[in-house]
Amino acid sequence: MAKFIVLLGPPGAGKGTQAQKMSEALGLPHISSGDIFRENLKQQTELGKLAQGFMSQGKLVPDDVTIAMIKERLSRKDCTQGAILDGFPRTPAQAEALEGILNGLQGSVTSVPYISVPQQVLVDRLSGRWTCPECGHVYHEKFNPPGVDRKCDRDGAQLYQREDDKPETVRNRIEVYFEQTAPLITYYREQGLLFEVDGTQKIDRVTASILEIFSE
Repeated sequence: MAKFIVLLGPPGAGKGTQAQKMSEALGLPHISSGDIFRENLKQQTELGKLAQGFMSQGKLVPDDVTIAMIKERLSRKDCTQGAILDGFPRTPAQAEALEGILNGLQGSVTSVPYISVPQQVLVDRLSGRWTCPECGHVYHEKFNPPGVDRKCDRDGAQLYQREDDKPETVRNRIEVYFEQTAPLITYYREQGLLFEVDGTQKIDRVTASILEIFSE
């Protein structure tokens, strides 16, 4: 039976980093819904064209298109033993659709690690980012500050803050995440699959906490 892991966590929780570390430790591919979207759009697959049609009108891509992309990706050879899912599902309806896909692949969701981080910590992590317009290097005013305030160490260019990294935008993104994902967290908790992990620990400690779930 193939084992599929759903990794949950808000923006700024370090989900991408942890998914990569889990992939290396467990020998399972890291499947990011964002990567699947970009691949379909870039290769102009039928599903990619369909998604692009909605996106160009400023509409959300319907669940059935997203689910079809996920189904196609999970049916590839590298997922025969399972995979780590990052960014999907986002709602209980998508979680039920995922169950249907996995039943057809002789697999199931075996665990759902949830990286939990307080809202204010997430805002501090995300809103402190400043970017160099020349080389694209990203700094953080607390965790990775430049040598000279608001100047790039590499080329001396004036750093700027992207709209996505401004505190009010960050706060809104996080609030939307919690509103949308709360029912999914409840859904997996009721199934006894959810494991909460303290995401305020150092990166390696978060990884160790997640991997302890599987050793048990």
